[in-house]
Amino acid sequence: MFDAVQSRSAPLRALAFYLPQYHPIPENDAFWGPGFTEWRNVVRARPRFPGHGQPHLPADLGFYDLRLAETRAAQAEMARAAGLSGFCYYHYWFAGRRLLHAPFDAVLASGAPTFPFMLCWANENWTRAWDGGTRKILIQQDYSDDDTRAHARHLIPAFTDPRYIRIDARPVFAVYNTDDLPCPRRWSDTFREECARHGVTPYLVRVERYLDRDTRPPAALGFDAALDFQPFSRNFRRWQRERPDLKRHLGRRIAHRLGRDWRRLQPWRRFDTQYDMRAFSAFDACQTPPDYPCFPGVCPSWDNSARRPPGKAIIFRNSGPQVFGDWLAAKAATFSAAGEENLLFVNAWNEWAEGNHLEPCLTHGHGWLDAMQQVLTKASVTS
Repeated sequence: MFDAVQSRSAPLRALAFYLPQYHPIPENDAFWGPGFTEWRNVVRARPRFPGHGQPHLPADLGFYDLRLAETRAAQAEMARAAGLSGFCYYHYWFAGRRLLHAPFDAVLASGAPTFPFMLCWANENWTRAWDGGTRKILIQQDYSDDDTRAHARHLIPAFTDPRYIRIDARPVFAVYNTDDLPCPRRWSDTFREECARHGVTPYLVRVERYLDRDTRPPAALGFDAALDFQPFSRNFRRWQRERPDLKRHLGRRIAHRLGRDWRRLQPWRRFDTQYDMRAFSAFDACQTPPDYPCFPGVCPSWDNSARRPPGKAIIFRNSGPQVFGDWLAAKAATFSAAGEENLLFVNAWNEWAEGNHLEPCLTHGHGWLDAMQQVLTKASVTS
């Protein structure tokens, strides 16, 4: 398996989203309790049905602290050996207020590790629900032209770092939720203008998700390209519409069988929503790419029950290194790129509380990394 890779004009560059929430910060201490990091969610997870693979526990790297240079160096070495071309660090900016910035600040200031990187602005509200919505907001995003200019100026040192990932000599910067921008075109124009004042021409990428209300091509929003955020890409909605039978909602089915009174009590709200990763990845791999620049994406697995109470989680069953490798190989085979426009995004390197990580775990060992290394090695050989 994993062998459906064809030649392309330039080597594929696979990048992995990177979550920095593995060190304590004052805001998390205040919101969640002293010493909070993502690991607290991870270790509290429990199986919710027979065969449920929780908790997800780290293997080689352990319960690390990203303030340690040794940890960051070990991650980069492991990622490079598996064929990754860089990390896409989540970047948190709230009208000049930054969160979770210590690991990347250290990478930028020290020059180590020498592993390539880019940034993705996680421009959602900071909420207790971990979903960026408008309920239970802890820190809200506020937008203004002045703040956009300040944001651009702040990013110039990163954009000009020789390790920064570029397309046609332009630093690639992704925005996670363009729907939240009051006017995406105004934001992108203002951001570009301020960068130009400092001699930088950014390559702007819109993260594309099935939740997006504005479905226009990225150029209409002032962006250069889009990227598929998996598993909740634009194809996820199409899959839900075309294959509703693949959504498993056990509680709802039980209630309907028991009759009208049980349906009225809505007992299914205690049951999580489940999908089939094998079915979705096969469906997604067969879809026609959009007629605008859009970088493909894949993910190893998804299970956010560590972060969500019963009835609120989304769990993809039938995930595994084989399924992931087949999906990655299919995406690599259908993705042809010219020049430097050859990025593929993996979600994610270390989203442990979303059951979504390439880092070694006690269940699969190095399985995710081995599958990726095998596919990406063949992709580089056939370029």
